[in-house]
Amino acid sequence: MRDVAIVAFAQSAHRRRTDELSEVDLLMPVLHEVLGATGLRANEIGFTCSGSADYLAGRAFSFTMALDGVGAHPPISESHVEMDGAWALYEAWVKIMTGEADTALVYSYGKSSPGRVRDVLTRQLDPYYLAPLWPDSVALAALQAQALIDAGDTDEPALARIAARNRAAAVDNPYAQLTGDVPAGDHLVRPLRTGDCPPVGDGAAAVILAAGDTARALCARPAWIRGIDHRIEAHALGVRDLTDSPSTRLAAERAGAFERPVDTAEVHAPFTSQEVVLRKALRLGDEVRVNPSGGALAANPVMAAGLIRLGEAAARVHRGESDRALAHATSGPCLQQNLVAVLEGESAHA
Repeated sequence: MRDVAIVAFAQSAHRRRTDELSEVDLLMPVLHEVLGATGLRANEIGFTCSGSADYLAGRAFSFTMALDGVGAHPPISESHVEMDGAWALYEAWVKIMTGEADTALVYSYGKSSPGRVRDVLTRQLDPYYLAPLWPDSVALAALQAQALIDAGDTDEPALARIAARNRAAAVDNPYAQLTGDVPAGDHLVRPLRTGDCPPVGDGAAAVILAAGDTARALCARPAWIRGIDHRIEAHALGVRDLTDSPSTRLAAERAGAFERPVDTAEVHAPFTSQEVVLRKALRLGDEVRVNPSGGALAANPVMAAGLIRLGEAAARVHRGESDRALAHATSGPCLQQNLVAVLEGESAHA
């Protein structure tokens, strides 16, 4: 087993619309920033992996155009996942663990503004039973929220407090879309109000991974990936308990999250009700600072928000604000797919 760390993280300012920017325009400043933070050049990166969705772009193999942001020369070892960038990071981590590379560039991006993302995401559903009904992402999250309320796990005022806490935490985050005192608003789909739902927007993010002494040379305090795992729920929503997330719990267990306490957690909860589920599955008490960046309720670039959770957790380790952090990413309806990573600073490992 090799020691692998996140040594740099960068993200764009997440905006409601970026009509004037292509995906490459979104990506290039982020890629330049993350490479500049390490001093690496393109020909020094051992592996490159990206995450995005053709459905958002409205064209097949859209990720090939985004490669223009990486550069046409020199030739690179490259891969892509049709998932949030957190899963691209997992592939890059595997690549380094096998000894095929010592460094990796991981990036992801999403432009949700050109279309109606609530409808686009229905294409993730079971094509025989659910997709023909076109239940959008907010409606499905509302089913989960109502199940939690019926089970006595939360109520509407508690959900409003979750939204307020996340957006208050984002006041000092220059990349966030929604910060401070955001009104709860009217019901969008009961019991969820507009304030319980994530902002729709465009954005990009990137991280650099490195192994062993290479990581130490590139970063003063690398965020070591002490464990990482991802699991999936049953595809059919009708056979799941929407008030719980066994896949998140199992991924956290396999990643070693329960072996010792964490001081920080960046959880990918686009809806307030999902934070309730994740806190329970990840055993996060009040002593853990959850989403100091504001989380996905402050900025939710689809296909990049999960990678941002890992990047934000790593950045806190880099700055010495966290010794042992947990990062979570999700994809699919009602927390269908879940990835958990545990990040530590050098002193915590020692």
